[in-house]
Amino acid sequence: MITALRAFPFLITVCALAGTAGAETVTTGSLAREMVDLHRLAQFPSPAFETVQFSSYDHRATVPGGPDWFANSDGFGGEPTPNFQAVVREPDASGVGEYLICDVEGPGAIVRCWTAAIAGSIRMYLDGADEPVFEGTADDFLRRPFNTYAPNVGVDPVIFDNTFNQRNATYCPMPFAKRCRIVWIGRIPDIHFYEVQVRLYESDAKVVTFQPEDLREYEPELRQVARILDRPSRYWDYHGEEEDAEPITATIPAGESHEVLALENGPAAIERLMLKVDAKNLDLALRQTIMHITCDDFPHGQVQSPIGDFFGAAPGINPFDSVPFTVETDGTMTCRFVMPYKKNLRIRLENKGDQPVAVIGSALLIPYEWNDDDSMYFRALWRVDHDLVADPRAVQDLPFLIANGKGRYVGTTSLMLNPTDVPTPAGGWWGEGDEKIFVDDDTFPGTFGTGSEDYYNYAWSAPDIWGYAYCGQPRNDGPGNRGFVTNMRWHIVDSLPFKQRIAFYMELYSHKQTPGFSYARLAYHYVMPGVYDDHIPITGEDVRPLELAPNWQPLAWWGAANSVFIEPEAALMEGAARTEYEYVEGNLYSSGRLFVWKPAMTGETLSFLVTIEEAGKYSADLCMAKTPDSGRFRAEFALDAVPREGRAPDPIDLFADGRTVLRRIQGRQVELEPGKYVLTLTAVGEPGKEIGIDFIWLKKH
Repeated sequence: MITALRAFPFLITVCALAGTAGAETVTTGSLAREMVDLHRLAQFPSPAFETVQFSSYDHRATVPGGPDWFANSDGFGGEPTPNFQAVVREPDASGVGEYLICDVEGPGAIVRCWTAAIAGSIRMYLDGADEPVFEGTADDFLRRPFNTYAPNVGVDPVIFDNTFNQRNATYCPMPFAKRCRIVWIGRIPDIHFYEVQVRLYESDAKVVTFQPEDLREYEPELRQVARILDRPSRYWDYHGEEEDAEPITATIPAGESHEVLALENGPAAIERLMLKVDAKNLDLALRQTIMHITCDDFPHGQVQSPIGDFFGAAPGINPFDSVPFTVETDGTMTCRFVMPYKKNLRIRLENKGDQPVAVIGSALLIPYEWNDDDSMYFRALWRVDHDLVADPRAVQDLPFLIANGKGRYVGTTSLMLNPTDVPTPAGGWWGEGDEKIFVDDDTFPGTFGTGSEDYYNYAWSAPDIWGYAYCGQPRNDGPGNRGFVTNMRWHIVDSLPFKQRIAFYMELYSHKQTPGFSYARLAYHYVMPGVYDDHIPITGEDVRPLELAPNWQPLAWWGAANSVFIEPEAALMEGAARTEYEYVEGNLYSSGRLFVWKPAMTGETLSFLVTIEEAGKYSADLCMAKTPDSGRFRAEFALDAVPREGRAPDPIDLFADGRTVLRRIQGRQVELEPGKYVLTLTAVGEPGKEIGIDFIWLKKH
C-alpha cells in the first residue's frame, strides 16, 4: 500500500503536518462549495493538502532529463512498461488482469478524473472496505461517476452534465478518511488512458468519507454549484456592492505608461476586474498593452502580462465564459480571481505599440482581513518564446513557472501560433507532450500527464471551439490545429499548494517538425510575501506583431495523406461568372486568399469540376471559412452533373459568433471510377450571406 503525502513514480511517502485546529471538516458538500469559491484560493489551505496525480504516463520516464524522459506510450495499449502502479492479478486465459491505479492512505479526496478513451472496468474501495463503493465501466468512473450513482439515490443525473463533467474530465469530489484504492480490470493491449487527481491532506485533517447517499444529502448545494458552473457570468454571486466599484478610464499614447488605478485603502481586495480595450488594431493592442498590477509597494508587479493574454482573449476577442474569466462578444473582459492587498494596489498600463489605446472598466472592491500567516498575493506572470522549432525528434520542456516560496497554483493558459502546413489534427498537432509539475521536495513530478490536450481536459487534438467552467479552447483558427490557438485550464478544487517551491513544465512535442512556432503562456498563482522566481521583464520583441507565413499551401501528410487540394477558382465551371463572388486576402488562407460566394437568393448554385485520376473510395471535402457573416449551404457530389443516388445531404451552417476560423467540411465516402465529377453547392440560408471556400479537398480513403 502507498501512503501520503509526497508523489514519486511508484511511491508516496507520508509526512504529517500540524495546524488543523479549527479547520473545516471536509465532506462531499464542502468540496462542492469550494468549486465556486474563489475567495478561499487567496489563503493557504486549512487543512493543508498536497495535490498529486496518478496517470497512464509512459512509466519508462524515471529519470528527469534522462533517455526516456519524453517517452510517449501513455495509454494506447501494449506499452513497453505497464503504466500502472502495480499488477494486482496477472492476466487470465482471456488476457484480463487487475492493475492498480492508486492506493493511498488518507485523509484525502479525489478531485478530478480524465480519460481520452478507456476499455475495461474500475473498482474503487474507500477506507479499506471489502466492497467497492464504485464498480462499473472505467469510462463512467473517469468521466461521469456522479451520473452513475444519481439514479439509485433519487437524484437527477442531468445536473452534472457540462457542469461537474467538463469535456473529457469530471470534477466529482469524493473524499475519504483513511484510504483510497482504485483498480482497473482489463486487457493491457486495450486502450487505457487515465488521469486521477487526489488531494492528500495532513494526517489529522477531519474528513467524512464519500458515499453515494451524499448526492441526495447535498443535493441543494450540488444544484446551486451546477447552476453557477453552467453560466458563471450570469449566476456568479459577488460579495461587493456595485457602488464600491472604482472606475477605470484612460487613453495611453504609443510608447507611454499610465497608472490607471491607485488604491490606498488596504487591507482590501479587488473581487472583480472588468476592462474593455479600444484601438484601431485591437488584436495588436491586446498583445502590446502590458498590464502591471502591483501590491504594497513591491518593486515589480505581481501581475505582468499583455492585457488580452491575461484574460485569455488573445489574439483578439474570443468569447468564452468560465469561473475566473469571462470574455464577451463586445470585448468586455472580466476577471474574478480575488486580488488582496495589505496597504495599497496600483494598476499601470504600458503601451509598447505604435498606436494609442483606450481602456475603460472598473475594479469591484471588498473589505479584506489580511493575515500575515496565510494571506497571499495573486500573481500572473507572462512569458513567451518565439521562433521555436517544434520537433518530435527534439522534444523540449517549456517552463511555465519556477518559483521558490509558499503559495498555490490556480490556472494555466497557453497562447500559441502554430504555423503547421498539415490541415488535419493528425499531423499538425502541437501538443503531444505532457505536463510535469514538481512541488516542494519532489525529485520526480507529483503531476505527470499524458498529453497537452489531456491537461486541458480534451482529447485527440480536437480543433473545435469549446468552453466549460474550468477549461476551454476559445481560439483555434484551423484547418486542423493550424494558426493561433488558445487553451486554458483553471485549478479551483484541484489547486496545487506548495510550501517551498513549484516548477511547472509542459513538453512542446509536435507531430511534425514545425519551425516558427510561437508559444506564450501564463501561470496563475497565489503566493505569500517572499516568493521569488525566474520571471524576466516583457520586452518589445516579446510582443512583436505575429502573423502566419504568407501563401501557405496545405500538405498531404499523415491525416491529410492521399489528398489533392484544389483552389476553387481553378475548378469553377463555365457560366459561374454570373454568380457574385469576391476574394478576401489574408495569411490565414491557402495561397493568401479566400474565395467568397455571396448567393443572391435561396436555391442559387455554384459548381466546380474536378477530375478523378484513379479508381477508389473518395470523399469530396471542403475547407470552408466560418465567420459572423456566413450562411448555410448544401453540398452534392455528382457524376457528369447527374446527382448520385441517395438522400439529399444535410445543410451545413458556417456561422461562427465573433470569430473567423477555417474548418474541414467532410463529404460522404463513395466509390469512384476515373472521370470528371461535379461538386455543386446550393445556398439554403438567408440571401447575401457569405459562403467562403478556401480549397476543395479530394481525399482517397
